Amino acid sequence: MPLDLSNSFSQFTQPTTHRLAATPETVYWGYIDRDQPPCLTVNDGDIIEIEAITHHAGDAPDLLMDDGIREIWKAIPESTRGPGVHILTGPIHVRGAEPGDTLAVRILGMVPRLPYGSNLAANWGLLYDKFGKERVTIYGLNDSTDSSFGSTASPSFAFDFTERPIYDLPGVLSEESKNPRQPFSRNVKVPVRPHFGVMGVAPQESGRLSSIPPSVFGGNVDNWRLGPGATMCYPVFAPGANLFVGDPHFAQGDGEMCGTAIEASLNAVIQVTVLKEIGNTSPIMQYDNRWLTHGFGADLDAAMRMAAEQMLWMLQEHGGLSADDAYSLASVAVDLGITQVVDGTLGCHASFDRSILI
Repeated sequence: MPLDLSNSFSQFTQPTTHRLAATPETVYWGYIDRDQPPCLTVNDGDIIEIEAITHHAGDAPDLLMDDGIREIWKAIPESTRGPGVHILTGPIHVRGAEPGDTLAVRILGMVPRLPYGSNLAANWGLLYDKFGKERVTIYGLNDSTDSSFGSTASPSFAFDFTERPIYDLPGVLSEESKNPRQPFSRNVKVPVRPHFGVMGVAPQESGRLSSIPPSVFGGNVDNWRLGPGATMCYPVFAPGANLFVGDPHFAQGDGEMCGTAIEASLNAVIQVTVLKEIGNTSPIMQYDNRWLTHGFGADLDAAMRMAAEQMLWMLQEHGGLSADDAYSLASVAVDLGITQVVDGTLGCHASFDRSILI
């Protein structure tokens, strides 16, 4: 049978559950640092109820902020945010995780913190040279409750971003009085696909790295499948792995074309476990009975090649195929896709239905 990453959690019959709220003491803004002290230590198999805050809450503070989010904005000075943009919760130290291991993170559930999110057509978007401006669109959930997203979201209003010459300040506030809100051009309903845009472990490199480009440690992978039911496996580079999560989304398409997803705060329940002898060197996801491997590069050719080579490795190492047979099977059964084209380092993924391996 092919490797089933979800089975790795079946051994834990009574895991301890922890709660990690997003506060000025448990979040950090815009960077990833392997030396960041952990704010929570857990055991192999434990469950964490965790809060994740969007850095775009300032796009409509009347709708995207509550008292807890406002406190984070007040407590973290603008001068200390960066060099990236994302608000990250953690790190979480997992006892027993050592370099060379794999940290599996299973997402058990997600619920909205607030029923609104923001999409920004940004200066880093794919077609900014064509539009020549930045525009915020606020989406609201349809039929959501405190424990459910509902199935769709719809645009509430939009406005051209004018608070600054370009959107280059993490957490900028766009007050309603300065930004006339305009209706969307027609009614639409977007399928809701809640997920983390950013999740990963401490990288091999030291120093304060930008939270924007993804890499082999994870980070800003921006794969919309990283939501409830998914398991992502990260290669461990530092003792304890030091997991971080952030950049929560309500929905995103492959590509994230204009620059962002529907960026929105949410609460999640995750479970972690340490795996031995998996051997992956970049993030591997199991989602809806599929394996997904990821590739990153300065262009799509490099990113696609890395995703493809990772999938060939997976088919050989954990699917029992020879190199020649894996290459053939990949051509007829593996779907190559673009994950995102807007984070400087571009991302691709390869997807394979595990049921093919009978």
